[in-house]
Amino acid sequence: MPNKKSAEKELRKGAKLKIYNSKIKDNLKNLLKKSKKAIETKSKQADELVGKTLKALDKAAQKGVIKKNTRDRKKSRLHHKLNSSQKA
Repeated sequence: MPNKKSAEKELRKGAKLKIYNSKIKDNLKNLLKKSKKAIETKSKQADELVGKTLKALDKAAQKGVIKKNTRDRKKSRLHHKLNSSQKA
């Protein structure tokens, strides 16, 4: 347990941030899964879902929930899957 007031406050802040970050990460994971599934099934809504996913990735990186390189890697892979599915 923390001995000082500032340490106690940091502990509370950390707990709140953990919940906030986990919600954003869970949302990202769900969006990525839905987008990949829509691309694989060649759904008409794939473009729309990918757009939402890209926007969520950008926001998460902007807030510092995920790193910028992680965002770029995920965006690149998602774009690659979408483009390759449209060609075939």
